[in-house]
Amino acid sequence: MTDPSPRAPQWLKPAVDYGPLVVFFCTYVLSDLMTATAALIGATAVALALSLAVARRVPMLPLVTAVIVGVFGGLTLWLNDPTFIKMKPTIVQGLFSVVLFGGLAFGRPLLSPLLGAAWPMDQEGWRRLTFRFAVFFAAMAGLNEAVWRTQPENLWVYYKVFGIMGLTILFAMTQAPLMKRHHLDPEAGGAAAEDREP
Repeated sequence: MTDPSPRAPQWLKPAVDYGPLVVFFCTYVLSDLMTATAALIGATAVALALSLAVARRVPMLPLVTAVIVGVFGGLTLWLNDPTFIKMKPTIVQGLFSVVLFGGLAFGRPLLSPLLGAAWPMDQEGWRRLTFRFAVFFAAMAGLNEAVWRTQPENLWVYYKVFGIMGLTILFAMTQAPLMKRHHLDPEAGGAAAEDREP
């Protein structure tokens, strides 16, 4: 019997997450922002279809991003106004921040179910990490607004493609001490590192 949920190949997630961004940037370099926006919408749809065909599921975050791309990219093309596609990162980052803050308000650090299988931590660790990422995403939403409203279009494109990703990776790296301190070690009976210190 065929497995209804086959294990996704390792290349699928990077292709779905970053493939549309690569298409957007390459099209912009070769043409203009309007053409790149149309290419981004198409590439995002293809990425979701690829995920559904290969893994037989569509991850929630790429799906939410795809809806926002479709709405704001569609408005950009329909009204011939690049403002909407430039606001898209603001909306995405702001939405992430609101969702994370909302989870904390209800006592649910939402990064735990997303990342807990890869890196088990105690609840205090997840609470602190979720709060920090919520603040980070709020700051990134504000930064995108500042960049697209004050800088030339080409600089915003480079920021969108390279800056957002680079800053996110850099911020995640700075959280390594927190994650190590609250890491749960199965061999130590699930105790966090800070609890094992003499």
